[in-house]
Amino acid sequence: MDEIRSAEPRLSRYIHAKAAQRGYPCAGTFELTPRCNFDCKMCYVHLSKQEQEARGKELTAQQWISMGQQACAEGMVFLLLTGGEPTLRPDFPEIYSALKKMGLMISINSNGYLLRGEILELLRNDPPYRINISLYGTSNETYERLCGIAAYDIVMENVRQLRESGIDVKLNMSVTQENRADLQAVFEQASALGVHTQAASYMFPPVRISGKFGEGFRMRPQEAAQCEVNYNRLRMGRERFCAYAQELAGGVRSKEESGDCEGAQPGEGMRCRAGRSSFWLTWDGKLLPCGMMPEPAADALALGIAEAWRQIHEKVEAIRMPAACQSCAYAHGCHVCAAMCYCETGGYDAPPEYVCQMTRSVFSLTQEASCEEAAKEETWN
Repeated sequence: MDEIRSAEPRLSRYIHAKAAQRGYPCAGTFELTPRCNFDCKMCYVHLSKQEQEARGKELTAQQWISMGQQACAEGMVFLLLTGGEPTLRPDFPEIYSALKKMGLMISINSNGYLLRGEILELLRNDPPYRINISLYGTSNETYERLCGIAAYDIVMENVRQLRESGIDVKLNMSVTQENRADLQAVFEQASALGVHTQAASYMFPPVRISGKFGEGFRMRPQEAAQCEVNYNRLRMGRERFCAYAQELAGGVRSKEESGDCEGAQPGEGMRCRAGRSSFWLTWDGKLLPCGMMPEPAADALALGIAEAWRQIHEKVEAIRMPAACQSCAYAHGCHVCAAMCYCETGGYDAPPEYVCQMTRSVFSLTQEASCEEAAKEETWN
């Protein structure tokens, strides 16, 4: 959480808090396409052109612009354009320019491969608030293993061009078995470029593609935990990491303090912004609280943004997290959310065991790493 908060202005957090209190959507995500020029093994949305056409039609540029106008009328001020790869659409410049003229603070999620030529000139002349680029490794070989394309050199050259143009860039890394060895190099690359970086080793099961819960291309929970701890050590530095380890250890409750979960009352409501101050609009016009899960959903094309948001917001207010999570000894350091519960178990009332195992491993591995750091300091002194 501190990683996210450090990268987000205080004003944005304030607006989201007020929007959640009053029940209006201050932020939206437009998933312009499920198509992509990469074929990443862990993707939760990527469809081939044939698969996409079999499932439905992408919204047209005019439909996206209309959705933007309707969402603005409901209070949206922040907009993320994503995919698939959004810049793969030939009409991306038309969509982007029209939405930008509405006064929205627009960010873009991209794999970075197409951010050159006409697209680069568009962004230079009318910069977005930020471009979030997924950096999958630090070599063409890693990219080819994970994404099916040797794209590293081209992506990094495009990142440099964006930075030289004064465009704010953030690097995101999805950590898997195929690229975990590149984690430190990605962090160092971001530091050298002077850009913010964020790494995630928890991979959501691609329920929206496969319809299968708890499955996907990812590491074992203990391996994912090790990558999270390694990243925390990199980004925090020794002193802050050791303080973080103490905070985690100090917050763990005993079995007696945690209580018995059997027969407990329903858990607390959703804490994140999904369906409370933000929404996700899919490539075929379905309004979701979050892009990681296929329900609750409302047909924004048929209902309009206002009514679709009302329905989604009402359903989200009724969702309750697992009671076991509320009384868990590790709750203070767990990142479990409603989308994780749904994608892992098919519902909201059962704890996602993969996340539970990963969290417990993060706690134990953090303590081990903290002891290592303390031993190093004693040796140096």
